[in-house]
Amino acid sequence: MSAPHGINPNIPHSARVYDYWLGGKDNFEADRRVAEQTMAAVPGIRESARNNRAFLGRAVRHLARLGVRQFLDLGTGIPSQGNTHEVAQAEAPDSRVVYVDNDPIVMAHARALLTSTPEGRTAYIEADVREPRTILEHPDVLGTLDFDQPIALVMVAILMHISDDDDPGGLVKAYAQALPPGSFLVLSHLTLDLVSKETAEDYLEATRPQAMHRTPRTGEQIARYFDGFELVEPGLVAVSEWHDTPLFPDPAAWMYAGVGRKP
Repeated sequence: MSAPHGINPNIPHSARVYDYWLGGKDNFEADRRVAEQTMAAVPGIRESARNNRAFLGRAVRHLARLGVRQFLDLGTGIPSQGNTHEVAQAEAPDSRVVYVDNDPIVMAHARALLTSTPEGRTAYIEADVREPRTILEHPDVLGTLDFDQPIALVMVAILMHISDDDDPGGLVKAYAQALPPGSFLVLSHLTLDLVSKETAEDYLEATRPQAMHRTPRTGEQIARYFDGFELVEPGLVAVSEWHDTPLFPDPAAWMYAGVGRKP
């Protein structure tokens, strides 16, 4: 893949590393090198990424069947199979989805590949999740989503890229305050709770030199993101255990996942 103007292919990016783990082709040598190094040091990290993607599909499908017709997907990532609008519109063709990402490569692919049904609508904005007001007041967001009706806020594998200095909990609250009652939060997050101490140490050693910021957090920390929401069954669990069986057997569970409803 050739690099678009303004993109340095020698600097790895989390979305493209994730794309490689999912079997995609939209990545550079630097991304593949980091992905392979992490896979060598961290057993099961690729399978966990794929289980995380499968969780996204199960959660969106579950909410669509409950009647949710609007989704705000933050940190979209490079499109692959089972994108949010594809899953939602397969259940309800009139579903509306807004994708948000700050990577120009992600947005270029999103605009090219993520086409809506005639009954629904899909929009894409290039913005930073750390700027909730910019996103919530964006004309494409306001023109696509009705904030008087329930909205599913999708934050799948995004907060782990937000440092504590940027107050991820405060960001979730800022978005949550804009959601009407009956809305949902769909969230997954990297954790070291569910692996052995030795495996956790191997992960930290393998990822320390990488040019990407990832912050594993505990289940207790991640559960606080659901303050103001009522967790739906089965609660906050390993990503492979949220509704149904995992897509891939999980030799090591690296992600927590949950869905909460705003009363």
